[in-house]
Amino acid sequence: RISISCLLPASWHFSISPVGCPRILNTTLRQIVVIGILAAAVSLLYYSLVVIRNKYGRAYRDKRYHRYLARVTDTEATDTNNPNLNYGIVVDCGSSGSRIFVYCWPRHNGNPHDLLDIKQMRDKNRKPVVMKIKPGISEFASSPEKVSDYISPLLSFAAEHVPRAKHKETPLYILCTAGMRILPESQQKAILEDLLTDIPVHFDFLFSDSHAEVISGKQEGVYAWIGINFVLGRFEHTDDEDEAIVEVHVPGSENKEAIFRKRTVGILDMGGVSTQIAYEVPKTVSFASSQQEEVAKNLLAEFNLGCDAHQTEHVYRVYVATFLGFGGNAARQRYEDSLFTSTVLKNRLLGKQTGTTSDSPYLDPCLPLDAQDEIQQNGQIMYLRGTGDFNLCREIIQPFMNKTNETQTSLNGVYQPAVHFQNSEFYGFSEFYYCTEDVLRMGGDYNAAKFTKAAKDYCATKWSVLRERFDLGLYASHADLHRLKYQCFKSAWMYEVFHSGFSFPVSYSNLKTALQVYDKEVQWTLGAILYRTRFLPLRDIQQENFRGSHSHWRSFSFVYNHYLFFVCFLIVLLSILLYLLRLRRIHRRMLRNSSSTSLWIEEGLPPQKIAGPL
Repeated sequence: RISISCLLPASWHFSISPVGCPRILNTTLRQIVVIGILAAAVSLLYYSLVVIRNKYGRAYRDKRYHRYLARVTDTEATDTNNPNLNYGIVVDCGSSGSRIFVYCWPRHNGNPHDLLDIKQMRDKNRKPVVMKIKPGISEFASSPEKVSDYISPLLSFAAEHVPRAKHKETPLYILCTAGMRILPESQQKAILEDLLTDIPVHFDFLFSDSHAEVISGKQEGVYAWIGINFVLGRFEHTDDEDEAIVEVHVPGSENKEAIFRKRTVGILDMGGVSTQIAYEVPKTVSFASSQQEEVAKNLLAEFNLGCDAHQTEHVYRVYVATFLGFGGNAARQRYEDSLFTSTVLKNRLLGKQTGTTSDSPYLDPCLPLDAQDEIQQNGQIMYLRGTGDFNLCREIIQPFMNKTNETQTSLNGVYQPAVHFQNSEFYGFSEFYYCTEDVLRMGGDYNAAKFTKAAKDYCATKWSVLRERFDLGLYASHADLHRLKYQCFKSAWMYEVFHSGFSFPVSYSNLKTALQVYDKEVQWTLGAILYRTRFLPLRDIQQENFRGSHSHWRSFSFVYNHYLFFVCFLIVLLSILLYLLRLRRIHRRMLRNSSSTSLWIEEGLPPQKIAGPL
């Protein structure tokens, strides 16, 4: 027989008989309860130190190093069987065609401080649910009754992907841009009226009168700004000290304390015809004159992205300005028109023949060395030959910025609020990316000194050498001869617009040029669906009103604060250990008293009185 005894916290032992059947001897109920408590404490300790630590540790690491990649690189097909998934549809009616985007988001978590987690819907093949048709909707200006038939294939496409049971609660927005803006108001109204009349007859989507409209360039710029910042996670809250934050004075609450939140990014977008800038103005701005204040009202947009109109932490003040004629191609056309006019005038006054033949071309510093080009106007041809002088090219095009001597102005003398360059970040799209990447291969983080050197070297390189490099495939795959010929001019133009027009210092290092963000194009339609559905979660938040009114208590609850849970757990564990040590001390004292009594009995003497434990 093997006996195993334990003296903590009281005496008990286990005996194993030869047949191997265990039996418990002298085990009291108190001992079993203590053993259970001890086992539970050890289990909780293991869970707390291992499981919870791994959970929060992994979450923190993911937040720190992969904060937003999980959301924007999620390419899983959308689970259309999920009843808690909501859908939204945006149709972008542009000048050359119309595209439909289907978005989805899970049920709101009930916290009024959080925005909807909107993602682009993906089909069974994990491809974004997007469809495009041509021509643009403005082509139906003379026959508005055909617009519904024109757009019907897009809506049928969306209807096939959105679950039938969700159609009635799926908002549909048809937003028209540049092509429709140039039409007379009567034609715009006729086209929109046809959409509002016929679409509800054939489709069950949530589609009201305010869901079809022609949006302004300012609205489009705001939506684009919302889209890029949403994808980058700049609207989320953070407790990370490493995050860049800004002090914001919320519009309309000047008498309240400023709030601190994540730094949003500004956007710069230079297309072929126009250039656009948009960025947050975190503090109240001052104006040099009443006229400037009046102009600023049309350039500053104030809006609340939060799902609760009373929460001011998601109120943003964004400056948006669009400059027609300042895109890369339009700027080159303005430059050539100026060259042609001035050269013809000089030839007439001075009796010269500059540019009239290929043997006496106009020497253009904005073309690569020895590159040849022609300008045709009114049946006349002006011949150009490049000299590749980047600095001279910049000097010549500076007057095209149309800057004025007024303070706080940019291109064309348009009002521009001050940018806090030390605590700001901008993303440059379209021509900002093409100029830095297609030929110079410098896309990404922008450095003015490196860009200037690379542009100088490119401009000063002979055209024959550039052609050889092009034939060897040393440039971007979509770079063509047009890009090669006008890269010198566009590099100088982009540089001047950024540094002279928008007044960014040459030392500015927080500009990133990009074609896509996380391998996807960031469409303004994402910002539009987020802005227009921002109040939908209110119905989900109603059930949270009680807890919301006690948010000060909830923030200290151990359910929401694992650190407080750890403290409480350690206090309980320490109490148990102290109790067990106290029991062990009492048990040892009882054993000593018991052994003394047994010794007197063995010697045949009556037991002596021994003082018991106090």
